[in-house]
Amino acid sequence: MENYKLQILNTLTRRDYEPMTASQLAGYLGVGRQDTAAFRAALDQLRKSGQIVTDARKHITLPPMADRVIGTFRANPRGFGFLVPLTPNAHGDLYIAAEDINGAMSGDIVQAQVVRRGKRDGQWRYGGRIIQIIERGSDRFVGTLQRRQNTWFIQPEGKGFFGSILIDDAPSSGAKENDKVVVEITRYPQNDQPARGAIVRVLGKTGQYETEIRSIMERFALPEDFDEACRRQAHQAVEQFDPDKAADRANLSDEIIITIDPADAKDFDDAISLRKDRDGNWRLGVHIADVSAFIPMHSPLDEEAHRRGNSVYLPGKVIPMLPEVLSNGICSLQPGQKRFTKSVYITYNAEGKVLQTEFDNTIIRSTARLTYEEADRILRGRAKGFPGEVVALLKDMETLAKAIEVRRRKAGMIHLDLPETELIYDASGQVIDARPADDSYPHTIIEMFMVEANEAVAGLLDRFRVPFLRRIHPAPDAQSAKNLGRFIKLFRMKVPRVLDRRAIQDLLESVKGTPLSYAINTYVLRSLPKAEYSPLNIGHYALASTHYCHFTSPIRRYADLLVHRLLDCYIRGTLNKIGLEEVLPELELREIGRHLTWTEEQAENAENELKTILILQMLTKHIGEEMEAVVSGLTNFGIFVQCLKFGIEGLIEPGDLGLDEWKYDPRAQAVIGKWSGQSIRLGQPLKVRIVSVNLPARQLFVAPAEPLISRRRGTSRHAKNAGKKR
Repeated sequence: MENYKLQILNTLTRRDYEPMTASQLAGYLGVGRQDTAAFRAALDQLRKSGQIVTDARKHITLPPMADRVIGTFRANPRGFGFLVPLTPNAHGDLYIAAEDINGAMSGDIVQAQVVRRGKRDGQWRYGGRIIQIIERGSDRFVGTLQRRQNTWFIQPEGKGFFGSILIDDAPSSGAKENDKVVVEITRYPQNDQPARGAIVRVLGKTGQYETEIRSIMERFALPEDFDEACRRQAHQAVEQFDPDKAADRANLSDEIIITIDPADAKDFDDAISLRKDRDGNWRLGVHIADVSAFIPMHSPLDEEAHRRGNSVYLPGKVIPMLPEVLSNGICSLQPGQKRFTKSVYITYNAEGKVLQTEFDNTIIRSTARLTYEEADRILRGRAKGFPGEVVALLKDMETLAKAIEVRRRKAGMIHLDLPETELIYDASGQVIDARPADDSYPHTIIEMFMVEANEAVAGLLDRFRVPFLRRIHPAPDAQSAKNLGRFIKLFRMKVPRVLDRRAIQDLLESVKGTPLSYAINTYVLRSLPKAEYSPLNIGHYALASTHYCHFTSPIRRYADLLVHRLLDCYIRGTLNKIGLEEVLPELELREIGRHLTWTEEQAENAENELKTILILQMLTKHIGEEMEAVVSGLTNFGIFVQCLKFGIEGLIEPGDLGLDEWKYDPRAQAVIGKWSGQSIRLGQPLKVRIVSVNLPARQLFVAPAEPLISRRRGTSRHAKNAGKKR
């Protein structure tokens, strides 16, 4: 029912939604007979809560625009803004004119009085006047201290628009011009007067690596040091750790077990063993660091790990979920060291089909620690210097992983081919270049084994019918699939009647290695919902998995730690007992899931923003140089292109496209010149020239290396014909 509520609201908030009856909506969403009751219950709950309404013809719509609306204000550099309603309505976002903003800043929760502004095409147009600021989005901002004559100010950094903040205490704060500072608002904007603030922290000289790290941590409220209670608990765990006295664990310390991780990794949380049994079947062992053995529920470290949600991996710096004496110490599966693990054993036949699963608390001692690059060299035949048993194990792992991959792809697993970029730094931490990230087959080997272990644990917990935190990925709705089909047609490709997982697989395979690959893969990604943490049992669409959770990274993800505790109950034979503390109620799991999904997004956004900053800083020294790019987005205010080498997006403003009037045609998914007929389409390769960089706004401006139109308006064949007709 909860899943259908989300699908219904997502459908109704689409701009192209046309009112339907309940039966039509059920057909549109593909509701099966067995789910009709849940769908109807979802509709009833949404009606009772006022989130949807039914008109005289029994059509389901969002409620009309109310007289007053509460939502989040988003400012625009041109002075106006929009209010994004907290509760969706049939009108959508509310336009706020510059004179009606009344001191609101981007990100504020505000209430606006709705004003009718006349009709267009038979539809009422609305505007709003902000009458109350309910909650400020932030009272602290980060920016570079600047001076214009006798006035000190900062331009707040980050995506979105914020007006300048005047600084009153710059001379007495110790900060200097071009220092990056944290400013606290002392007076919010009023009428035509800008906001004023005071410097509360000087982060350092703008452009230096350490300064940018501190800036990102401040902006995204990333945690720093652990408190005394957490440090004390971690050190007690280290002091009490004695694997030789753990009699209740299976001892695997003499088995050949290896880890494969990035070269700069320190927290090794997964290790692999593999052998054939007497029947010739594969017996895979996935051994995961047993963090739950050191962190009891409701302990200081448990509460802190919950709050952090996950480790944050920034370029050149890790903000761990657990203190490093645990994450890089007794929990890390370091070679030659005995470590506590939870082991998942999966038995396969030669075709990679699962025959049996087993689970146990174990002690392992990693035989070897390989990097992905070393593992790839071994598989390519350059195994000199590596022990024979490690080489043999790695080759067996490759054989089994390929069989699993074939099986999973047949089941519908979707693999997107989107290039990743690895940055190259100098000794001071400045980005000096970039290269394609390593994507060799050992990455796929580990990915396949981790997915199989996650699926095995989720399947076990489902058999016991206990609520647990899943990793869910909803299927795309019908409109997303329809839009994807329209997009594919633009490339004159055949579109199947049903764009299911198999059809998407075939589509991605057909463009592999072609110029269309980036555009198609990107559009498929945008068509899919985001994966999230939730107790809802709806499976994982992209992995074609009915039961799925995260289990394999408890050092860096709190969701995995929760699952480990339930698995421990099973291993100890208590999972079927009533009143277990480890079995959390579904409502609590929903709240935890929402929090962990948010912390994951924060970590991802922080990582991406810091990468963007470091790349843009480098590109300021390369103004005028050319880069290979591909068109990644189209709007009326410009064209976005993805710079292939650096993995960063740049904007081409219409005036830089050439001598024409350019307009975005959403149906054709193209920007078209009015007089020339020249078009720019998604996925089109384009050589561009770096024009300028706006660091505070995280923007890169580029232009075509050669103007697309060099003749003046009216000189083209299209213009001449138009003149004859006139």
